[in-house]
Amino acid sequence: MNALEGLKVLELGQLIAGPFAGKTLAEFGADVIKVEPAGVGDPLRKWRLLRDGTSVWWEVQSRNKRSVCLDLRSAEGQEAVRALALEADVLIENFKPGTLEGWGLGWEQLHALNPRLIMLRISGYGQTGPYRDKPGFGVLGESMGGLRYLSGEPGRVPVRVGVSLGDTLAALHGVIGVLTALHHRTVHGGEGQFIDVALYESVFNVMESLLPEYDAFGAVRERAGSALPGIAPTNAYRCNDGHYVLVAGNGDSIFRRLMRAIGREDLENDPQLLHNDGRVARVEEIDAAIQAWTLQRGRDEALAVLDAAGVPAGRIYTVADIASDPQYLAREMIVQTRGSDGVPLKVPGVVPKLSATPGRIAHAAPRLGEHTEDLKREGWPARRKESEAA
Repeated sequence: MNALEGLKVLELGQLIAGPFAGKTLAEFGADVIKVEPAGVGDPLRKWRLLRDGTSVWWEVQSRNKRSVCLDLRSAEGQEAVRALALEADVLIENFKPGTLEGWGLGWEQLHALNPRLIMLRISGYGQTGPYRDKPGFGVLGESMGGLRYLSGEPGRVPVRVGVSLGDTLAALHGVIGVLTALHHRTVHGGEGQFIDVALYESVFNVMESLLPEYDAFGAVRERAGSALPGIAPTNAYRCNDGHYVLVAGNGDSIFRRLMRAIGREDLENDPQLLHNDGRVARVEEIDAAIQAWTLQRGRDEALAVLDAAGVPAGRIYTVADIASDPQYLAREMIVQTRGSDGVPLKVPGVVPKLSATPGRIAHAAPRLGEHTEDLKREGWPARRKESEAA
C-alpha cells in the first residue's frame, strides 16, 4: 500500500508550484485529479523541449495524475469543481489571490460545502499584505526572498539559478502544510483549513543567517561566486585539465586532513586555523594553497587523493554525468519509463525514500482530458446531488 492511498486531491493550479505539490502527493499514492482548460490544457504541456507536440517536462510533472477538462469561468465548470471538492481531501491552487473567489470557489464557499477540505493556496506574495494583488512568478520570489542578490560573481549582475527553484520551494512548503493539516484533521479531529504559501517566503525561509546577521551587525551579504562567505574553506578549484573540483574542508578535523593531503602541514598545525573563525580571517591564503595544489593535477587525480583522505569533494555534474552515475542508478533516481506517447523516456525517481511505503511511478502523465468521462462515470457530481438531497 502507498502511504497516501485513499487521499483525494483536486489540482486546479497550472505550470509549476501547485502542480509540483500535486506531483509529490501523487507519487505517494494520492489520487490527484488535475483540472485543465479544454483545447490547450496546462501551459507546461508546451514548455521547453517537446516530443510529438508535448513537453517531456510534462511527463515528469504530471505523472500519476488524472486529467479532467473544465472551464472554470463557466457556471458548469464551477459546479463541477464544487462537486469534486465535496469528495476531495485536498484542493491545490496557485492562481492570483481572489481569482477563485471571483468564480465562487474561494475558501469560504468550499469550506462551507466540505468542512474537512484542506486547501493549499500558493501565490507570489500570499493571500494578505500590500503586495497580495501583484502577479508573482518564481523568479520574482527568488529575488524578493534574497536569493537572487547572492547568486553570481562579485561585482557582476546577479544571476538566476537555471531551474524554477522558487516555485519548487513553494511547492515543498505546501506539501509540508498539507501533511501537517492532514495530521491535525486525522489525529486531533480538527476541521480542514487553508494553507497560505508565498513564493518569496518559501525562498526567504532557506536563507539561513541572512537576516540576523544584518540585524546584529548591519552586514549585507554580497555575491561570492563559488565560495560560501563566513565558512572556510569551501570553494571550486581549477585543475590542470580545465575541470574543477569542489572541496568542502570547513569542518575542523576535515580541514586538518585536507591540509595534510595537499602537503601543507604548516597550515594543518597552525593554531590560528584550528576553528572556522580563524580560517575565515585567512581564507584567501587557504584558497590559494588549495588552488596551487589542484592546478598541478587533473580532476580525477585530485578527487582520488581527497577521497582517500576523507575530505568531502566532488566534481561539477552535467546532466550527462547524472544519467550514468552509479550512485544515481543504485538509488533508482534514473528511472526508465514510457511517456504518454508510449516511447521510452528516462525520468527522475521519487524523493524521499520511505522504507515501508515508498513512492512510485504508477502511470504516465495523462493526455489532455483523458479521464473526464471516467470521472463522470465514477459519479462524483452525482454523489454531490445525493448529499444535497439528503
